[in-house]
Amino acid sequence: MSRRPVLAISIAAGALLLTCLPSAAAERPAGGERPGGERLTIGTLSTRPSVVTGGDVLVRVGVPRSLDPDDVRITRDGTDVTDAFTDAGSAPGALTGLVTSLREGSNRLVATVPGRPGARATLQVRDHPSTGPVISGPHESPFLCGTESFKLVDGSTLGPPLDEDCSITTRVDHAYRSTDGTVKPLADPASRPADLATTTTSTGARVPFLIRVETGTLNRGVYQISMLADPAAPEPTRAHPSQGWNGRLMYTFGGGCRGGWYTQGADTGGVLDTEMLGRGYAVASSSLNVFGNNCNDLLASETTMMVKEHFVERYGVPRFTIGWGCSGGSYQSYQTADNYPGLLDGIIVGCSFPDVTSATNTTLLDSRLLDHYFARSAPGEFSSEQQTAIAGFRERAGIPNLSDGAKRLDPDAEFPAALPADQRYDARTNPDGARGTVFDHTVNVYGTDPGTGAALRPLDNAGVQYGLDALNEGVIDKRQFIDLNSRVGGIDRDAEFTEGRTAADATATDAAYGTGRILWGGAGLATTPVIDHRSYTDDLPGGDIHMAVHGFSTRARLVAANGDADNQVMLAEDNRHGFSLKSPALRHALTAMDGWLTSLTADGPRTAWTHRDVVAHKPAELTDACWTRDAEPRKIEQRLGYDNAGECGALYPAFPTPRLVAGAPLADDVIACHRKAVDPADYAVTFTGGELRELRAAFPSGVCDWSRSGQGQRPPTGTWQSLSAKGGER
Repeated sequence: MSRRPVLAISIAAGALLLTCLPSAAAERPAGGERPGGERLTIGTLSTRPSVVTGGDVLVRVGVPRSLDPDDVRITRDGTDVTDAFTDAGSAPGALTGLVTSLREGSNRLVATVPGRPGARATLQVRDHPSTGPVISGPHESPFLCGTESFKLVDGSTLGPPLDEDCSITTRVDHAYRSTDGTVKPLADPASRPADLATTTTSTGARVPFLIRVETGTLNRGVYQISMLADPAAPEPTRAHPSQGWNGRLMYTFGGGCRGGWYTQGADTGGVLDTEMLGRGYAVASSSLNVFGNNCNDLLASETTMMVKEHFVERYGVPRFTIGWGCSGGSYQSYQTADNYPGLLDGIIVGCSFPDVTSATNTTLLDSRLLDHYFARSAPGEFSSEQQTAIAGFRERAGIPNLSDGAKRLDPDAEFPAALPADQRYDARTNPDGARGTVFDHTVNVYGTDPGTGAALRPLDNAGVQYGLDALNEGVIDKRQFIDLNSRVGGIDRDAEFTEGRTAADATATDAAYGTGRILWGGAGLATTPVIDHRSYTDDLPGGDIHMAVHGFSTRARLVAANGDADNQVMLAEDNRHGFSLKSPALRHALTAMDGWLTSLTADGPRTAWTHRDVVAHKPAELTDACWTRDAEPRKIEQRLGYDNAGECGALYPAFPTPRLVAGAPLADDVIACHRKAVDPADYAVTFTGGELRELRAAFPSGVCDWSRSGQGQRPPTGTWQSLSAKGGER
């Protein structure tokens, strides 16, 4: 990808400079292509040259046919490192080597052929500590280590951390899949348990189901990498991969969000799924890729980048990487794929949302306000049916359910259990304590309010006409509509209710759009195969945040950005399996995604894919579909849509959010709307002169004009953006 313009964001708490990082792809020939003449090329394979971590990087030198690879010499800041390079396992005309002993900061790599002055290539790489940060800005403090609670496959824990960055010594454990279907620890790596299962991988290798699990720390998170590997064989390396590895990588992302700050966490997105491992995939994840530990997609993307870099340097470049995650895992998959293309080649997501900043936080804010209004301001004045119509949800219980979920907007509501009370924010007793909100956890992007020290917020409900569709459909009357919008109010930075509406901070809103915190869909996602699976929960009696409409909001964004969403396939079924490979639909999805990416990678590297290429390579059998609720579900192939058409729409209907009931677009990507004057022609009812005066008083700055984009709404400034606390490009 070409270099994009630099965006500087002035933030009250100290200017963070946002930059777009150069790509390594332009510095090396694509695939096996060899440079012409005497031109050498040099580029990084394990990560981009500006974001190298841990003191080493996998490098590829392209050698033209006119030169002998044995004559090439490579140096690191003047020190000869040629012996680290080999042509074994490389593309024709290429040398590959792991350059080590990089110093923190800038390093200069030079490839030359002595006596051939035209045969020369240079590359600057910038190394960062393995503890981070790299692109996410300054580390969060306080930060709780989770190593003493992190359980390994044998039930033991990692024990105390080695330092304040929660580091541990990297270790390898072994396990196996029993013939009873469970995963058990392998106490003696030399043994072959009587109940050891075997498996046939996707490449046809028949191997014992022995599992190798590497556990270590990167970016202050605990990572794990698992794969099929026989402990009696030599340790798997780039040069000698495990016989059981199919050459592909699954990266798993965990869900949650509430309380996901100030902690390393004690779990990953999961690396012991026997369906994935049995097919031969390597599986990787980190504790900071679980949104219940870290509800910050930028930090999650940074962690993914660092773990994948380590994987490539240790085990080799995977043919492709599939992102896998539900709920908070879907945020990470979508946003990493769009904002940091190349980390994930395809994604399979479930119980999905576009992002946490727009559709989710907006819905939670509205639910908190409606719940408060119905219970405190207007008790008994709206029937259950009327409340449901205003909220849009299938179940009225969704209002208090999602109101409780709005604790992520409340700075003293939820923290990791281990965070001491004297470190937690309290407006009266500890105003300088750690604030527990999604905004404060992402303060490096949003900045702070100089008056309070709280994070600025891309959160707004000014001009929103709650219950507009319910009014126009005759479910509520004019008096109810006016009273609701006159008294629904907003919340302040401490999540206290206010008479006035909540107004977004313009700086934070601009940053949310410009940095990709609000999913756009037209960057890396334009060339990413996507399967979006919906385990339907709109009908849960207690309500549920994972509403089907959010998947259609993502699809609407893809259409707006790319002209179509033909690289996204949507699947729906009941909730009997959840987001699990116990589901035949998801097993089908994984098989189809593998075929889709195998076909794409046969034609060349990801950097060469276009949106049209991705769509053209989609397997014919992979279409939108749903499965019936029968004991033996029947597959129904049809386009899934927010219009609830056909059998699938009847089985799994989508319902709106309060903001959509108020007239917002399906994409649900407007933080702060542009406003217009109250116009009587916009309503299906006739207001009297007095009622219009009341309505205009309720909206002193006007009502939302949903025909326009939101205030500050724009595509991200570019991909591979980086935050620097020092005001300089990394």
